[in-house]
Amino acid sequence: MTFSYKAKDKTGQRVEGTVEANDRMAALRQVEKLGLIPISIGTGEAGASPATHSKPSATGHTLLFRRKRMKTHEVLTFSTELSDLLAAGMTLGNALSTLGARKTGSTADDVIRDLRDQIVQGTNLSDAMARHPTAFPPLYVSMIKVGEASGSLSEIMTRLVEHYERIQDLKEKVVMALVYPAIVLFMGVATMVFSMVFVIPKFSAIFLELGSTLPLPTRMLIAMSEGMLKYGWLFIGLMVAAVVLIQRAIRTVKGRRRWHILQLKLPFIRQIVSASTYAGFARTLSTLLTNGVPVLQALTIVEQTVGNVIIAGEIRNARDRVTDGTSISGPLAAGKVFPPLMIDMLAIGEQTGDMAGALKHVAHRYESELSRNVKIFTTALEPILIVVVAVLVGFVAVSIVMAVFNITSGLGV
Repeated sequence: MTFSYKAKDKTGQRVEGTVEANDRMAALRQVEKLGLIPISIGTGEAGASPATHSKPSATGHTLLFRRKRMKTHEVLTFSTELSDLLAAGMTLGNALSTLGARKTGSTADDVIRDLRDQIVQGTNLSDAMARHPTAFPPLYVSMIKVGEASGSLSEIMTRLVEHYERIQDLKEKVVMALVYPAIVLFMGVATMVFSMVFVIPKFSAIFLELGSTLPLPTRMLIAMSEGMLKYGWLFIGLMVAAVVLIQRAIRTVKGRRRWHILQLKLPFIRQIVSASTYAGFARTLSTLLTNGVPVLQALTIVEQTVGNVIIAGEIRNARDRVTDGTSISGPLAAGKVFPPLMIDMLAIGEQTGDMAGALKHVAHRYESELSRNVKIFTTALEPILIVVVAVLVGFVAVSIVMAVFNITSGLGV
């Protein structure tokens, strides 16, 4: 059976031709053996219209895959493995077939197999990835398009891996720094709940039998314990309802805006959020510009991935001004949200013609500032939590000891 194909060679030039094969998969393998990157495979002579399924339709099957979600570490693992296979000389179709043959039991299996099937049907990798927006964000898809257009997909994959490894490192720094304070807080709350539910009621029964007048702290402690036993379920229900309502409010446009404004105003939190956002903005924009993405398209992608609607709004306004022919640093400075140091470094990059290099310096500077701010925050948070837990546990202990002394002194012991 004769199959026509459209493909790209190693220089990025489009080529067309025909191959003889038993089925579409075999035809794809023959095209890849020629050292070409397949774009479409169809039946008939070269130049004929591609097969109808070279462009996937928005069927229920497609919508189902849109709901498939890959975790961040799964995307990073997939990108690393695909980059390694491509760098080793394996063709895209064979690399995806190798990765798709694995069975890890996660959602990533279905996504990778769908990518493989779409490539076999003649779809571009970027179009196949665009079917999974929850797994591959606009930044990822745009850079893959650049790699396909330039014929340097392997190099682009390597840069994507480096970019997402840096982003993952920033997230892990914040998470790891908060682990110890979270453990301290959890143990303190668990100790208080255990005392209120199991310890205080037993002492309360003993004090009631002795019939002595208890000190005020002890009476307060017993009242708190009784309240927790009687209305604890109501308190938990109210807490859960409050969390759900807050989450729903944050999902709205107004709620998300208010939440992000609050993040930029709270002490300690403000420094961490702003440094993380500026570092992500600079790193992402630098990566896009380095790989040949046009400025306006790069700003659009950064706006979607920056993570804070206030700063995203300023990027959108700057993009509109850039459309009018002005520089990037000027429009960003007009919003008075971005710090002067960043604006000055961007202006220098524009003057020297090395905007991507200037953005890398900005990213490195704010990544260092983020690490320093996280360290300051956790250093201040740890003793505060320890003091709070000590005060709560100390209140329970002192209240019980005061009651014991009061009773024993009344008995003349």
